[in-house]
Amino acid sequence: MEASSDHQRVTRLLQQWSGGNKQALDELMPLVYDQLHRLAANCLRAENRDHTLRATALVNEAYVRLVGANVSWQDRVHFFAVSARMLRRILVDHAKSHNRQKRGGEFEKVPLDEAILVGPQADKGIVELDEALRRLAARDVRKSELVELLFFGGLTYDEAAAALNISPATVHRELTLAKAWLYRELSASSA
Repeated sequence: MEASSDHQRVTRLLQQWSGGNKQALDELMPLVYDQLHRLAANCLRAENRDHTLRATALVNEAYVRLVGANVSWQDRVHFFAVSARMLRRILVDHAKSHNRQKRGGEFEKVPLDEAILVGPQADKGIVELDEALRRLAARDVRKSELVELLFFGGLTYDEAAAALNISPATVHRELTLAKAWLYRELSASSA
């Protein structure tokens, strides 16, 4: 019951913030910070141990971008869906910047866990994953968004279903197809 009231409170504060109430943002951030930090930590858990970006820095950058975003927030799920997209973009930008500094060196390796890919060759760079997700989006936007929501956004199947306005059964079916497609794409790119 408490989680439901927290979710409703977050939604109410997001809507107030969208309406121009800056105090709502001050009240909102402590409520969503821990979840954003968990999302960032999950994203970074797949990175090398010597990765220079830390969860707190990733959350701080996402916060700056969220505050500057001109979004009409619908609800808590919408907020975390947009946050997932921002976390992905920040990680990709960081990886590209790091690779530019290395002047064409190898991409950062990111072992993608079973939530996205399965199999022994699931070790691909975040940039390669981003490029594969862009190709997937060109073929099927919903599958790409689903992967983004679940992997980068840390949403549950039910939350992702609500964000995409589909059933949890459709989430499972679409994710199965998306994982297979991504596995094939990423395996082919490493060959």
